[in-house]
Amino acid sequence: MMLIAGTIPIKDLPLTIGKVGVEGEFLVVDGHHIPCAQGTGAMISAALATTSYLKLEPPYVLVAGDIGEGKGSREVYEYLIQRAAELSPEVLALHYCVPDMALMRRLYQAVEGCAKKPLMVADAASMYVAKATGLATEFDIFTPDATEMAFLADPDATHPAYINRHLFDTDITQTPKLLAAAYQNRSAAKLLLVKGATDYIVRNGQIVATVTEPDVPELEAIGGTGDTITGLVSAFVYAGLELHEAAIIAARTNRTAGKLARVTPATKVRQITKHFPAVFKEHLCQWSGVCLYGRRKLE
Repeated sequence: MMLIAGTIPIKDLPLTIGKVGVEGEFLVVDGHHIPCAQGTGAMISAALATTSYLKLEPPYVLVAGDIGEGKGSREVYEYLIQRAAELSPEVLALHYCVPDMALMRRLYQAVEGCAKKPLMVADAASMYVAKATGLATEFDIFTPDATEMAFLADPDATHPAYINRHLFDTDITQTPKLLAAAYQNRSAAKLLLVKGATDYIVRNGQIVATVTEPDVPELEAIGGTGDTITGLVSAFVYAGLELHEAAIIAARTNRTAGKLARVTPATKVRQITKHFPAVFKEHLCQWSGVCLYGRRKLE
């Protein structure tokens, strides 16, 4: 099972868990309709598009509504803490929850109690709190954007708002130096997929690949395109690809879908994810060498 956990900015959405499906422009989990817009919804949408194409079990989703008050976030944490061993996911992908260091520590303790520790992916606030609690090195994949690297590289920051340099003043040409600092400070996961004008794939401190093509600068202005990359990489590792392979293909997929969609800054993220199947059909064999179902899960 792949389990994606996070919050949705809908105040009255109760704690909800189940396999995810699609109805029109909405995701559906246990009868609740969730927008495919930016954030956790975009991440789930990308993961579902990938598992559907690969004929894998759709992701299980654990979500709750939270508009910043923290109640839904605490419900997600507590459910995972209590049920981690029972659920025993193969991949646990964490997205936005209001950061809570105590709950993240309890969650990691619960995950260690699983029969087999899941492969752990974190983006957004889950990545922030994993770093702040000193648990970054226990995660398999982080997916920061180029400016979030400043936070991971800052040894004293517990949230991007508190980095020594303002988050949006970060010089993205300094990404390699920030990567080195993050690994030196043990503030990075085993693999980083750094999203930006150049996508960096970094394994244990070493840049193993960069992705720059196709160059679609308009993607940078569209909310949710970083979240879709996280959904893609989570699904590809669930499918059995090596971490760095999954990251490279995720970056290429997102860019190529953006090109097919002829995106502008006004494009909605769902207009990009709908092109994923066409990208997979045209390129996945070449990019992955799987052609078509040649790995453990893809047989």
